[in-house]
Amino acid sequence: MPELPEVEIVRQSLDKKIKQKKVKKVLVRNRNLRLKIPSNFIKYLEGKKIIEVKRFSKYLIICLSNQKYCLLHLGMSGTIHIINKYKKNLYTNTSFYSSPLLPKKHNHVEIFFENFKIIYNDPRRFGFFEIINDIKILKKKFSKLGPEPFHKKFNVNYVFSYFKRKKKNIKNFLLDQHFVSGIGNIYASEILFLSNIKPEKNVTLLNKKDCKKIILNSRKVLRNAIKKGGSTIRDFKNIVGKSGNFQKNFNVYDRKGLNCKRFSCKGVIQKKIISNRSSFFCNICQK
Repeated sequence: MPELPEVEIVRQSLDKKIKQKKVKKVLVRNRNLRLKIPSNFIKYLEGKKIIEVKRFSKYLIICLSNQKYCLLHLGMSGTIHIINKYKKNLYTNTSFYSSPLLPKKHNHVEIFFENFKIIYNDPRRFGFFEIINDIKILKKKFSKLGPEPFHKKFNVNYVFSYFKRKKKNIKNFLLDQHFVSGIGNIYASEILFLSNIKPEKNVTLLNKKDCKKIILNSRKVLRNAIKKGGSTIRDFKNIVGKSGNFQKNFNVYDRKGLNCKRFSCKGVIQKKIISNRSSFFCNICQK
């Protein structure tokens, strides 16, 4: 599943391509995604200009000239491809996960512009589109989600207070979108490694210094991942031919049995299943 950095790469690619462009035509090939595409979906988009493309957590927000919003979540396997009308497409994927070229199957939505179109492809159909009528409804939509790691609300007082009297391990909290929005399984393992904290550690045992480490390292890991184009275990490329290569910088994720990268640490990376998710950590320097 694409995490915050991967969705941000899609946002950047889309915003660069469709900002201030007018939608000429919309074709819905399959309405049956995780949420059924609204019957009036085409009416809301056709003839409208894209003001900009924003993001919150793992959601893409396409801002329309009629002051409506098209919300898009990529789910487990959703990808957005850009197809140019007059030139050959070496790579079509706007991000770095899944196929770099447009697959032949599972192309559910096509949005046409003057000289190109964007296609939403989703084999598992866990993604969805949603039309939001105004900014108040949009804010309400996200009101139950926690702040993003980059937001000023994600601070020591917020984190330490949130953890009080909670009997849950820190790994599960980092994946809890009600606590903090946008962190997924890969980056949670990397954040906890830099923070010297074991994923299974109960949050009641964390002090304010630990909380500060988690905040700073969340921002550090995510910024670095965005800078490096996100993570993919398979080395695919995006529409400009660049590879997402944050996986080359993994300290613990998918490194079971390998030596710890931390200088002077003689630990070995372990793998443990926590709440049905794979967690990777050093058996020595994470405590």
